[in-house]
Amino acid sequence: MKIDIEKLKKIVGKENVSDDIADLYVYASDASVHHAMPTAIVRPQTIEQVQKIMRYANSSKTPIIARGAGSGTSGHTVPIDGGIILDMKKMNRILDIRPEDMLVKVEPGVVDDDLNRALKPMGLFYPPAPASSRIATIGGEIAANASGVRSVKYGATRDYVYGMKVVLANGDLVNLGSNTRVHSSGYQLERLIVGSEGTLGIVVEATMGIRPIPKFRCLAVANFDKLEDAGNAISDIISSGCEPSMLELMDKIGIVAVNKAMNLGLKEVGAIILFEADGNVKEAVDFEIEKMKKICKKYNGKDIKKSYDLAERTKLFSGRKKLFASLSRYKEGIICTDLADDMGVPNSKIAEAAEKIHEIAERNNVIMAVYGHCGSGVIHTKIMLDSKKKSQWEDAEKVIDELYDYIHSVGGVTSAEHGIGLSKAPPWKKARSDIIPVMRKVKRALDPNNILNPHKIMDAPDNWVQATNLRYKVG
Repeated sequence: MKIDIEKLKKIVGKENVSDDIADLYVYASDASVHHAMPTAIVRPQTIEQVQKIMRYANSSKTPIIARGAGSGTSGHTVPIDGGIILDMKKMNRILDIRPEDMLVKVEPGVVDDDLNRALKPMGLFYPPAPASSRIATIGGEIAANASGVRSVKYGATRDYVYGMKVVLANGDLVNLGSNTRVHSSGYQLERLIVGSEGTLGIVVEATMGIRPIPKFRCLAVANFDKLEDAGNAISDIISSGCEPSMLELMDKIGIVAVNKAMNLGLKEVGAIILFEADGNVKEAVDFEIEKMKKICKKYNGKDIKKSYDLAERTKLFSGRKKLFASLSRYKEGIICTDLADDMGVPNSKIAEAAEKIHEIAERNNVIMAVYGHCGSGVIHTKIMLDSKKKSQWEDAEKVIDELYDYIHSVGGVTSAEHGIGLSKAPPWKKARSDIIPVMRKVKRALDPNNILNPHKIMDAPDNWVQATNLRYKVG
């Protein structure tokens, strides 16, 4: 694809444009299995620059793929047709913090942890925080509607987006939403942008809600000999009226992996549940913890430990925090892939789904860990395989087809917090064929030349293996 590099340099400065092969290679992949080369990397610093870039791209019909940290796991920022990677990390200013209004205004390149560091001295925090919060940007979190370990109580990104400024495909700047927590003043178009994965516009500023940091947090851990018991305990905790601020699951595969990677010495039981309560009254936190502890015991939970101490809580949570990074250590010769990785299921199906994942994996000769924010119905899985063997990728395809058929049959969703991108598009399209024509009409209305992150979500290829080059050498 031919791009006017000199014109782009005039817009953002020559130091902010690159078509160097090494840079292009790095930006050709995100945290997914996919790889495809862009034509140029452009790093804007102002809204006006983004507008000029979009006007150029729209007139020349050049694909534009907005990118934050590249931590997306489904191929969101992999440029199938080449084009411009719009690296938004230089637009990283915290523009305004308003404790009196409980909101912040930020540019899209602000890193989640950096925002929370700025808020902490004021006794405030931004709750969604995904596991990648040390690198994930607010713009990327909006694009995927990200959430994290405290989603069971505090919700996802969409619950904190009050308003935003968006540059459309033609370069127009629009102000969406408001400075208030609720509004009923016309179409809530800001909600349409959340989860759109860069296919409808470029977020250049966001107004986000914030919350007071609770005075007390207590984290507890319970061991279970059977994964099914742990799943049933989680379902019971949620349906009983308990109010956990965290409710996480780790299966035996995850436990073994973090023990190997981090030498934690965790008991290698069937599953571990981590449950937390927070609040401003210690007695209320104690009450919630005791309720959840009682339910865990009802389902044969044992060795229950709890702590208010930050250092001890950090230690207790360290295995779950670094679980994803540890999974490739589970067994020699395998790697951990982001393929079927964040399905959501109804609360009542958590135990059944956890068991089903293991059964499908074993029958198809791959290994799958089960973990995640199960208190909000998010079940994380990772397919672990020998990436050099073509047969293992074929096994993975079978697993994905069968697993998502099951997830959809029980009323679950393809993605709960990571988005669709490329990897999860085939099963998602199969399950949601009813809404795809509507989504395409919205896409055409806002992006008639189809330049914004083309070939993603509803327009992604039907075969994720052939969608791009894989980042792995397959024999």
